[in-house]
Amino acid sequence: MAGRHVAARLARSCRFRLAALRPLSSASAAVAAESALPLAETTAGEDRDGGVTMKGVRISGRPLYLDMQATTPVDPRVLDAMMPFFLSRYGNPHSRTHLYGWESDQAVEVARAQVAALINANPKEVFFTSGATESNNVSVKGLMHFYRNKKRHVVTTQTEHKCVLDSCRHLQQEGFDITYLPVQKDGLIDLQRLADSIRPDTGLVSVMAVNNEIGVVQPMEDIGRICKKKGVFFHTDAAQALGKIPIDVDRMNISLMSLSGHKIYGPKGVGALYLRRRPRVRVEPQMNGGGQERGIRSGTVPTPLVKEMEYDGNRIEALQDRLLNGIREKLDGVVINGSMEHRYAGNLNISFAYEVAVSSGSACTSASLEPSYVLRALGVEEDMAHTSIRFGIGRFTTEAEIDRAVELTVKQVEKLRDMSPLYEMVKEGIDIRSIQWTQH
Repeated sequence: MAGRHVAARLARSCRFRLAALRPLSSASAAVAAESALPLAETTAGEDRDGGVTMKGVRISGRPLYLDMQATTPVDPRVLDAMMPFFLSRYGNPHSRTHLYGWESDQAVEVARAQVAALINANPKEVFFTSGATESNNVSVKGLMHFYRNKKRHVVTTQTEHKCVLDSCRHLQQEGFDITYLPVQKDGLIDLQRLADSIRPDTGLVSVMAVNNEIGVVQPMEDIGRICKKKGVFFHTDAAQALGKIPIDVDRMNISLMSLSGHKIYGPKGVGALYLRRRPRVRVEPQMNGGGQERGIRSGTVPTPLVKEMEYDGNRIEALQDRLLNGIREKLDGVVINGSMEHRYAGNLNISFAYEVAVSSGSACTSASLEPSYVLRALGVEEDMAHTSIRFGIGRFTTEAEIDRAVELTVKQVEKLRDMSPLYEMVKEGIDIRSIQWTQH
């Protein structure tokens, strides 16, 4: 009797789980389904009709994921390569006295060689870290601390990632001098201005290879050439570049480079730091401990997290064209932020003219109403910066998802424009920039 009761419960559970399954268009959505767990066990609170409730907000289903600059889904091949080191080959790679440690150490060194091959470096120049943020901190603060007696000046740009900017501000508090170079309207650096900003006491130039907000690709070879001529170390945050554009540390004369796993279909929690050996680049470690990674970064290397990093497919460019053309065919006043010629195709940042983003109150749900500092550095006006959207396209993005994104974007922009009196004036031929507004 008890056995039949248990069997009946299991059958009901299986029927519920099968009913909860629905077609999924991408690997990220498939992972998010979490094996179709019952409602009581799901993190997002998925209803039986497919609705999702999270933080008090209910939506009809899981949304499309077009935020690949924030993070990417793990490639199934990466997961397959990682799993043995979670389950059976779980030794500490720094344990030198038994098989478990030896095989983990071998796996780490194979991964180190693979990363080095991606950037045309020597494996001995690659150090594993917890991610690009740590690598940036070691590169900026670690280098300047090591050479503090002779070098007191850093040159960077106003559009760098926050962790680079915050590291520079930390150095300022310690008495270092920082030059924050502006960028041109297309997001690219002015090379002559860069050359003129380098001083005899400049220790480091730090310029992001591919910008995380607007996808602009900086002229890396030209920057490297200037730094080599001036005798200055060149650091680049390449978290958004690796696997997306060709990287050659010799051709670009890169001295230090920060890399991240989860930006290129790897797991969160692992990254890498490239340090050139000839001419040798020295840094002061930012973490004390067991002396792992040749003293640069103490801490046990997470063997499963460094097994595979691969290049993106070229199809992303076609998806970007499909997205942009689809929106432009149905909306006017679409403005691309940043250079289209020097750009990574998987990052499309656009603004919509004539739309008042804060007019309906709930239209802005961000934690901060301040416009992007990157867009402001490009000279984008505040109203246009508020209407910007970044679309992140990746390896697992489908044409169906792009078409759906076009449909939803057009629908929402048209809705907001219908609420905006400015757009009505524009349609009537009124130049709203010539209007002299008065306050009552």
